[in-house]
Amino acid sequence: MSLQGKVCVVTGASRGIGLACAEALAAEGARLALCASGSVPSARADLSRRCDVADGEQVRR
Repeated sequence: MSLQGKVCVVTGASRGIGLACAEALAAEGARLALCASGSVPSARADLSRRCDVADGEQVRR
């Protein structure tokens, strides 16, 4: 499945399932917006932000 030209938002992208999803999506050509409460692997990301999505104020920023 090609994801060329698609934008995917992945939360929890610093480790585990979120990181694995980000890597798989990137391998299929998706543009990535990554978010994590820890350090965000920005090497493959078009946009990366450190943010705890459970905190509404951080999300609004």
